[in-house]
Amino acid sequence: MANLGNPQETIAVLQKYQFNFQKKFGQNFLIDMHVLEKIMDAAGVGSEDCVLEIGPGIGTMTQMLAERAAKVIAVEIDNNLIPILQDTLSAYDNVKIIHNDILKLDLGKLVEEENGGKPIKVVANLPYYITTPIIMGLFEAEVPLDSITVMVQKEVADRMKSGPGNKDYGALSLAVQYYSDPVIAANVPPNCFIPRPNVGSAVIVLHRHQTPAVSVNNEKMMFRLIRASFNQRRKTLVNGLNNAPDIPFSKEQITEALEQMGLKANIRGEALTLEQFAELTNILEQ
Repeated sequence: MANLGNPQETIAVLQKYQFNFQKKFGQNFLIDMHVLEKIMDAAGVGSEDCVLEIGPGIGTMTQMLAERAAKVIAVEIDNNLIPILQDTLSAYDNVKIIHNDILKLDLGKLVEEENGGKPIKVVANLPYYITTPIIMGLFEAEVPLDSITVMVQKEVADRMKSGPGNKDYGALSLAVQYYSDPVIAANVPPNCFIPRPNVGSAVIVLHRHQTPAVSVNNEKMMFRLIRASFNQRRKTLVNGLNNAPDIPFSKEQITEALEQMGLKANIRGEALTLEQFAELTNILEQ
């Protein structure tokens, strides 16, 4: 069995299949065993687990997951990688390869069919241009999840973990923290990949909350308020919300709600915690 985590083996496989990297899929394959081991440890995959791997590439991490998990479902969008995966994963009978776009799959149905609806673990080295839609898609579709362990751009990992008053804090921080507890497990330099990305990366683990972090009567409205207040960071919260076409509340109502919360009318969105956004939503909704 080829040890794909080593650069020579990866290059040999790519040459054997005359594989060309596709920019449109944001492909960067991991070639560092040390980092792969860190991802395995962070994901905490055990013999009972069903794992969904997004973007398996040539199967480097898939092999390691297959050694540890009960079952691995590997979803790959690039048609040219399917024959490679069928080859590199041929020794494992607990791996299912699906050729599809993860954003178009009915993941609830997939988890029902493959794991009897029990929570799965997601492990992925995500293409950076599509990180946020994939993570939010998993949370918003209410797919039964235990945790998501992903390699993302370093600055995106920082944003997910950030708190109020910080320059990285924004809509993504609040959304991720509403659904999960984010922990950065490792920082990964560009030379751990082929081809080398232009930015540093990080492994982040999102431990799914059993119930959302705050109680809010209208989740969709809360996220509309959050997005509107960060769309115009320079503006006060009142003006940001007042300028947003999809926010149905008047300037007076918003000011009054903030007063009720003991907050100043000139406060900016970036100063509010998730709890405060939930409280603001509940007051406005009344």
